[in-house]
Amino acid sequence: MNIKITADSTCDLSEELLRQWNISLMPIHILMGDDTYLDGVTIHPADVFAHVDAGGQTPKSAAANPVEYIDFFEPFAKEYDAVIHISVSAKLSSCYQNACLAAQEYANVSVIDSENICTGQGYLVLRAAKWAADGLTARNICMRLQSLANRVELSFVLNQLNYMAKSGRCSGVLAFGANILGIKPSLAIIDGELKVVRKYRGSLPICVGKYITDLLDGRDDIDNSMVFISSCQPKPGCMEAIKAGLRKYGKFENIIETGIGTTIGGYSGPGTIGIVFAKKV
Repeated sequence: MNIKITADSTCDLSEELLRQWNISLMPIHILMGDDTYLDGVTIHPADVFAHVDAGGQTPKSAAANPVEYIDFFEPFAKEYDAVIHISVSAKLSSCYQNACLAAQEYANVSVIDSENICTGQGYLVLRAAKWAADGLTARNICMRLQSLANRVELSFVLNQLNYMAKSGRCSGVLAFGANILGIKPSLAIIDGELKVVRKYRGSLPICVGKYITDLLDGRDDIDNSMVFISSCQPKPGCMEAIKAGLRKYGKFENIIETGIGTTIGGYSGPGTIGIVFAKKV
């Protein structure tokens, strides 16, 4: 069975992985100032950081509309036996709803809610591509993805709250106080939504080390076959702290490094770093 895997651009997989596994992305819209851009195509995290650092507001994101999804699916629906599209969490965006509306136009297009974003979503996308390469049917892959979605854990540590404050997701007073006190919040996707789960204090590499210990130490429910390290202009010492923690607590067989894209990066800011893995069945 010839199966095409597609996803929203929010999955943040590297260009190398996309080429290797023949994965195509539907870019979401990034609204910055008076202009609209396509995520990962006409705008990247560095562009957002330059805009915000110059005094601009953090950008907003907007889902592709159903007509855009129809146009996106059409060539793949004609060329492949089946198309499986993996969307950003339905609780974070209308991408899933719009993609489902578009999929109704094709008998061979299925849409899966990843219940995640960034490489939490990307974890499912890469698994789907590998299953398709292994010869699994589209029905089997969709069933596996639905089971896997609520077992994927995405979390990360922020270097600062300035970007969250500018986006309106936290107050400027809170951000100022956190920066003065050296507080680094840890966020995670829980039930499809992004929430603060811990707060660390100190230099970012030290906080990252504590974060990895809290996340992995003593756990026996983790699927050690694959882990993503996701970062956005990581600060010195942070990547080393993450990798040291993975070696000590995780024993992961495959460690994949990838960059945080425009959507999450625009809210979290530079220095953000975290990991993604899945729990065992």
